[in-house]
Amino acid sequence: MNGDWLLRGRDGRLSVYLPSGESVLCRAEQGPGGSWEAAPRKVGGDQKLRPGLAIGQGGDGYAHLVSWRPTKPGESGLVHSTHYRPRLAALDWTPIGHPNRTGDRTGTPAVAVDAEGRAHVFVRNKGGGVSMVAQKEKGGWDPWRDLKGRDVQEDLAAVTGESGCVELYAAVPGGVLYWRQEKPGTPPALLEELETPVRPGTLRALSTSSEHTTLFYTDDSGDLCAWRPGSKPLALLASAGPGPACAVRCELDGHDCTLLAQRSASGRVAFAAYPTEQESAGAWWTESGPALPADAGVSLATDENGGVVAATSSPASGQLLFTRRKDEPGLALEAWRAV
Repeated sequence: MNGDWLLRGRDGRLSVYLPSGESVLCRAEQGPGGSWEAAPRKVGGDQKLRPGLAIGQGGDGYAHLVSWRPTKPGESGLVHSTHYRPRLAALDWTPIGHPNRTGDRTGTPAVAVDAEGRAHVFVRNKGGGVSMVAQKEKGGWDPWRDLKGRDVQEDLAAVTGESGCVELYAAVPGGVLYWRQEKPGTPPALLEELETPVRPGTLRALSTSSEHTTLFYTDDSGDLCAWRPGSKPLALLASAGPGPACAVRCELDGHDCTLLAQRSASGRVAFAAYPTEQESAGAWWTESGPALPADAGVSLATDENGGVVAATSSPASGQLLFTRRKDEPGLALEAWRAV
């Protein structure tokens, strides 16, 4: 999956979105802070899907899901679904085409939602660059656009800044490419190319102030780095494990903080927090919960009261675990429990 799969909906309920075979499942709280539904529900109807789910969320709380579907032997196309409320049925999957009109899967998509609630879908194209398709404000989709770039790796990180403009980061051999909209509704422009030894599959972007978004990635030495375009990347701390870290902004003891989580080398979930955009303050990992299967992923969110929540999911075992921050100073968490 690409993007946060633990989300807080417009009605305050938390939900999770998880691929399952040739479909996507959603499971939600029955009420904000309450118990969870006994069983997950299928998203978007009976359309069969291929691997590569992307998830994004707008300021209106609506979830946007994008995935590949088989179209004919050897070919695929992208589909999109909107989920307005966690406990309502999501819209059926709608075809949105292929970056090269026809062909097979080209990479895992990424999706970000602008201030007007329009989904912007990004994916690598056959030429190794990035293509984008965006929703129109009054319905339908604009034509596909080639945003250029070359040698783009599988993973992309899309994010919407506080300005409402959509931004995109992509890993390439020996570096990162950065695109940004000059204003909402315009095509993102390739603005910066950072030379850095980035590990593919470790990109995660977060809006961190009214001026900036921050990209988190792991470099070849194993350090988890933070980069804001226009500046130099900073090594924040040693990566806790091999996979990507997830991130969320939250209030901790009255301070605006960035919280990171990652499955550690020991198999447990490691957390680290620091004052947002103040990487020089330092951060360190604290592990929590049981050892998880190797395929387990981690996602972070905040609840209707701004409290930190975390979930882990293992596709192989089907295990879904959940925890919340305790109502006390620091980052103490409740016991992890199965959902």
